[in-house]
Amino acid sequence: MRIAKTSPAEAAQLLRDDQGLLLAAVDGLTEDELRAPYQVSDGPLGHFCDSLHDLLGHVLMWDEITLAVLRDARNGRMHWSLDPRWETPSAGSALNVGGVEAGRHIPSELTLHRYRSVGAALLAEIEQYDDVAWVDPATGGGYDGGIGALAEYVSTPPGHEVFGHAARHLKAA
Repeated sequence: MRIAKTSPAEAAQLLRDDQGLLLAAVDGLTEDELRAPYQVSDGPLGHFCDSLHDLLGHVLMWDEITLAVLRDARNGRMHWSLDPRWETPSAGSALNVGGVEAGRHIPSELTLHRYRSVGAALLAEIEQYDDVAWVDPATGGGYDGGIGALAEYVSTPPGHEVFGHAARHLKAA
């Protein structure tokens, strides 16, 4: 059985901090500045972001998936992304490339609006749990260890700190 390393309050703070890193990196930048070349730190699945706009779209896509995973679990369902067919480097890489490519068609202002909105919803989803429910296996929608272990798993890049997705890719992190 997997056990959450964090409490819901700690998880929310770590996520808030990670969101803040990315928001600080993009704050006040113009569309052209957000789309200017920016070398992100590589993730385990390879190169896919060419700009801060791309990174914003990449992290946003995974935050949207995380939010859907947690909402599905709350409703007793296992999300599609947890199916073993999606839990492969090639599927993850395809999602990364596809998500970034799709995000390039959206203006940065709207991508940022969406990032903030999804981020707030993800925080609200996590903050609704108390310490007991966070580790209760019944809250995991079929994922052992409960919603806390599931949240940590889906929102953490492999081999990195929990809830540190943006930090993983930002140069200064």
